[in-house]
Amino acid sequence: MRILKITDEISIKRSVDSGTEEQRAIVKGIIAKVREDGDQALKDFTEKFDGISLANIAVTEEEKWEAYEEIDEEILAIIREAAANIRSFHEKQLRPSWMTTDENGTMLGQKVTPLDSVGLYVPGGTAAYPSSVLMNVLPAKVAGVTRIVITSPPDKKTGKLPPAVLVAAQEAGAEEIYKVGGAQAIAALAYGTETIAPVDKITGPGNIFVALAKREVFGDVDIDMIAGPSEIAIIADDMAKPAEVAADLLSQAEHDVFACSVLVTPSEALAAAVASEVEKQLTELPRREIASQSIENFGAIYVTDTMEEAINTINSLAPEHLEIMTENPLELLGKIKHAGAIFLGRFSPEPVGDYFAGPNHVLPTNGTARFSSPLNVEDFQKKSSIIYYSEKALKENGEKISAFARLEGLEAHARAIDIRLRDEGERT
Repeated sequence: MRILKITDEISIKRSVDSGTEEQRAIVKGIIAKVREDGDQALKDFTEKFDGISLANIAVTEEEKWEAYEEIDEEILAIIREAAANIRSFHEKQLRPSWMTTDENGTMLGQKVTPLDSVGLYVPGGTAAYPSSVLMNVLPAKVAGVTRIVITSPPDKKTGKLPPAVLVAAQEAGAEEIYKVGGAQAIAALAYGTETIAPVDKITGPGNIFVALAKREVFGDVDIDMIAGPSEIAIIADDMAKPAEVAADLLSQAEHDVFACSVLVTPSEALAAAVASEVEKQLTELPRREIASQSIENFGAIYVTDTMEEAINTINSLAPEHLEIMTENPLELLGKIKHAGAIFLGRFSPEPVGDYFAGPNHVLPTNGTARFSSPLNVEDFQKKSSIIYYSEKALKENGEKISAFARLEGLEAHARAIDIRLRDEGERT
């Protein structure tokens, strides 16, 4: 693993999200076909890309309950406990509608309303991601969304979704589930087919074709974000254990060949020890080929002169996941400005947040933590401003409002105020 001085170029940005011209053309073609042919297009693309012919794209009630018979009881208990933790955390994010009143009779406020419907994409095909189900469904449920739709690619052999995904969906409260993946699933959620009614917002991670499809339909529906490959940054001092730091770096590297794993430390001794540990642990990983490419292309250890310089570096990176593995991590917390999720101390490795603790694991990537937040309850709500002006308030402020309108050259705006002031004057 490369060890660099902080004077070297440092970045976790990877320009893979925009895709190639060919990929964008494929996605546009898929979306157009789904809009034109509906369910038949979904079945055709499922056969083409997933290698399986489906008579029915909807998950049946029988399939849902078969999933409970196939899943281990211990795993079911873990899913339920994780769901309880995630629900509890997100319930604390709820904000009520509010209203204020003034002495002149003015009432101003904000009405918080849940979205009517959301579509949640769960990646799959060769793997199962029940954690993605919980992290997307539960904040939507807490927000009050009444229709929650899940789409996920079917298993290439069975034509079904993984039992853990189906169980997680039902435990979280999502009943409308479809065996559709890829850009075609995003198109169906955005524009609808004979079977799948369109939704108002789409969330959830996916491959480059899913990301490009989300980008393409944005504006017709809302989306959560265009998620890039996973990333982790660790800021550490001499108290950190090299084996643990290396394990945490590799926990993200095994995700994807584009994943980024970075250690920033003022300790040259730690840097050298971690580099050695990474190489050692790589040989033992089942996904070592993926992790090795990730570490080689996007992994680095940066050595700074001071801890303050290390903190500045982290804020410049704005990583998706940040672990603070120092003697007193709470002392550094207030100095961190940009990070999707912050993990404090050696007993809070990143997988704790991925699966169980409660905070959402759908996080801003590629430096967007500078201006973005983790997926949360507010992502599934919208806000309406409430304005009630009394007669007294309009008399007090009407001439100022008219003057402001005329300042911008909008005479009709001004007259909409003037006509009311004149009418009230004539009555008196």
